[in-house]
Amino acid sequence: MTNNMLTVHHLGRSQSERIVWLCEELELEYELKRYARRKDNKLAPPEYKALHPMGTAPIITDGQLVLGESGAISEYLIETHGNGRLAVKRGQPGFADYLYWFHFANGTLQPVVLQVRYLERVDPSEENAPLQAAKERFNQVFSTVEKRLGEALYLAGPELTAADIMMVFSLTTMRLFKPYNLSPWPNILAYLQRIGARPAYQRAMQKADPDMTPLLGATP
Repeated sequence: MTNNMLTVHHLGRSQSERIVWLCEELELEYELKRYARRKDNKLAPPEYKALHPMGTAPIITDGQLVLGESGAISEYLIETHGNGRLAVKRGQPGFADYLYWFHFANGTLQPVVLQVRYLERVDPSEENAPLQAAKERFNQVFSTVEKRLGEALYLAGPELTAADIMMVFSLTTMRLFKPYNLSPWPNILAYLQRIGARPAYQRAMQKADPDMTPLLGATP
């Protein structure tokens, strides 16, 4: 491997699995460097935090470039190395859906899951009004995803796009940190089975976290 090769720095069981999967779907040449979480607090090790000022996953290096943030990395790889594949362009069917769901993943879905998680830690009781409001929002968000997946095989239409790659982490691996049951949303469960059957997804998960079985069922 040379210093100029695209490198995906993958923190175990983290959002950086998205980037490994994207590279596999795009059939890119890349080097994968895996980093284990610290045993004492499950956070990123110092050598991972040193890669980027924010110190959070995912991170890629491409020559002299060091880039973080799932969405930014995905757009960069698609445009720079992927010849625009897995994105929907302006004027193509599903363009607005693609934009919406690409940003929905980290802009709406993941924040509400984290909000419920943190509020439950403070006070899990029914008297915790902010928690109950967050749970209502949680159900609204998942019902919105469920409705969309009853209308289309994938979030932007009939074919997988980067919007799906952004979304799936919060429906799967994130449940290791905030367990929740997907039984009320059968369309989401069927969607995850479609994702799990994709060879590129299987390769990515085996490379990124070979000791973990992807959480594609109703319960973690």
